[in-house]
Amino acid sequence: MLRTDNLGARVKLRHLQILMAVAQSGSMAKAANSLSISHPVISKAIAELEQTLGVRLFDRGSQGVEPTMYGRALVRCGVAVFDELQQGLRQVGFLADPTVGQLRIGAGEAMAAGLVPAIAERLLRQFPKLILDAAHADTGTLQYRELRERQVELMVGRIPTPFGQDDLRAETLFDEQLLVAAGMQSPWARRRRIELSELINEPWVLAPSESLPGQLYEETFGMSGLAVPRPSVVTLSIHLCSTMVATGRFVALLPGSLLRLAAKRLSLSILPVELPSLPRPVGIITVKNRTLSPFAERFIECAREVAKSLAASGRRLRSS
Repeated sequence: MLRTDNLGARVKLRHLQILMAVAQSGSMAKAANSLSISHPVISKAIAELEQTLGVRLFDRGSQGVEPTMYGRALVRCGVAVFDELQQGLRQVGFLADPTVGQLRIGAGEAMAAGLVPAIAERLLRQFPKLILDAAHADTGTLQYRELRERQVELMVGRIPTPFGQDDLRAETLFDEQLLVAAGMQSPWARRRRIELSELINEPWVLAPSESLPGQLYEETFGMSGLAVPRPSVVTLSIHLCSTMVATGRFVALLPGSLLRLAAKRLSLSILPVELPSLPRPVGIITVKNRTLSPFAERFIECAREVAKSLAASGRRLRSS
């Protein structure tokens, strides 16, 4: 049985660094090259670690090495250890100079086009020297790989209900609603009230039927007693969709947050069409028990402020 007393004094960060390099490269020689140290040093470090723990960490073969279940467990631990160390260093850097730093987040295309810019604008007014690194990460796939591998500090996007990810935490900011959009020059943009059925024969830009947005479209039209219209353009690209709709020739269903925050910038108009209420939670997803950097905490605060403004604009839209 593995004795864990006093292991902290015998297992060094260098051991974990070497272990993770070997696991990632699948070869001690490649790990030695990536760390700019000799192959014997790598072999000795792994042997010492295995002796200390009393378990085999790698299976050796002609094609290289493969982590055992013990090795994989320790790699996961190493990822968390180095992530917490990095977060601690960011805390120190923030205390030394609260104006400088970097925050890496993940967001899908719809969030990156509407919600994230609104949050970033507020955040960067407070911290103009901050570098906000936004990577594409689709929360709709329910994989959250970028979060679990500590490639991003948080993700912004749709939150499934129930949220069945025990190692992650989700904070709902608002319930997303679909809205109908047309170009500012479209004749429909001058109408004060429109029935969804009136738009059925218009040229639509829609997502593929098998996609998550496509399923939402089917629910929306179905609850209105209508079949999904035949699309003129099929795409998951928010950029392509908004560009086509902005010409004034097409209509589309788009996330309400995107339209309320960016309709003017995208040359789009929200059409006065009453749709069935199908709220979908949108929010912030983080790793449980992970120390957030000060900038991540500020980002979340700004996200809450934007969510409040969205709620207010939604009330104004419903009353108009």
